[in-house]
Amino acid sequence: MTEYQNNKPRPAETLRDGNIKATIWRNFGEKGAYYRTQFSRTYQDSNGNYHETSTFNGADILKIGRLAERAYDIEHKLRQQDREAQKEQQS
Repeated sequence: MTEYQNNKPRPAETLRDGNIKATIWRNFGEKGAYYRTQFSRTYQDSNGNYHETSTFNGADILKIGRLAERAYDIEHKLRQQDREAQKEQQS
């Protein structure tokens, strides 16, 4: 089930490497839970306000690749946990 915090959906997992973030979201469809990963970069504007963007420069690409590998492994683990929980509910 999707968890909520302050009436907003809460990610299943968040990974960071400096200002680059991979957010793993748990969603539900006809066949049950599935996962999607969103990549973003946090930056601060001239007024000191923080923002997120989905555009990246060359130096960010390596970080995204490393986060993508970690996100893949975590999604795999989460899917496995979902299958085990589903088996327990059916027992």
